Amino acid sequence: MTASLGFSTLDLTALAFFAAAWGGYHLAVERLGPARLSLNTRMAAQRRAWMRELLGRENRIVDSTIMASLQSGAAFFASTALLAVGAVLALIQATDTALALFAELPFGIAATRLAFEAKVFGLGVIFVYAFFKFAWSYRLFNYAAILVGAIPQDPHAPEAEAAAERAARMTIVAGGHFNRGQRAFFFALGYLGWFVGPWVLIAATTAVLVVMAHRQFGSDALAALDVPADRG
Repeated sequence: MTASLGFSTLDLTALAFFAAAWGGYHLAVERLGPARLSLNTRMAAQRRAWMRELLGRENRIVDSTIMASLQSGAAFFASTALLAVGAVLALIQATDTALALFAELPFGIAATRLAFEAKVFGLGVIFVYAFFKFAWSYRLFNYAAILVGAIPQDPHAPEAEAAAERAARMTIVAGGHFNRGQRAFFFALGYLGWFVGPWVLIAATTAVLVVMAHRQFGSDALAALDVPADRG
């Protein structure tokens, strides 16, 4: 089947590398030991700190503003993902033009029509996945806003701490789905290299992986969270 599509062994190897890089990064950031040191995990702790601070505030306008900002961010990326899906559909209609364009690139490799359409289909799957993640994140942020509204005004109320923890957990789950949607966007950039050739797919995926790993485990954003609380 792969031969009839025009995929070589190197194409399949590059695709397997792409899938392994995405899956391995997901495990490292969310499941395995290094996840404890990631920027996402550190920010999850800050979400809980936010809800603890919310308990002591009578006026929660600032918290409502933050929730609205989180919701609008998820809605924006969900809309962007839909536009990307539309662009993929348009690319399928312009297959002949795209094949001629890629064939003229210095390192481009001639591809069959079926191979090109299969690659476009894979790109579409990535963007559809991203859309579902962003759309679900938007819905979860809506739920989180409701849970924030349900937190008692009295911080000493019996249900206050439990209500704050529920709201914190919901924002963490929503943020997790948002992160996965953004991750799909980043890896889609690496996937685009496959249209030029399998070696470009490997190189582009490696570059994306390095950049994302640096942001999670060695970026200035992570260093900002290490500033002592009593620092003047």
